[in-house]
Amino acid sequence: MKKEDAFSDAFLKQFKTGDDLYSFLNQLQTQGVEAILEGELDNHLGYEKHGDSTGDNACNRHGTKKVRNQFGESQIQVPRDRRSTF
Repeated sequence: MKKEDAFSDAFLKQFKTGDDLYSFLNQLQTQGVEAILEGELDNHLGYEKHGDSTGDNACNRHGTKKVRNQFGESQIQVPRDRRSTF
């Protein structure tokens, strides 16, 4: 699938203003960053979420962080580990 085919015309027509589009892109970027951070923590710990732990360190909730990007400001959920090494 080509990148330009990812969104249909019907999907794109729901955005009536530039603010609507920027709000959607901000949410999309927020979800993407959170997914990347989860993957990095999985790699750091050596196992996937809900997997069997290989040591005494594990995922221990999430913290909130405010970030700015080209679409505005948003709050992301940053995963934390018990030993605070991530």
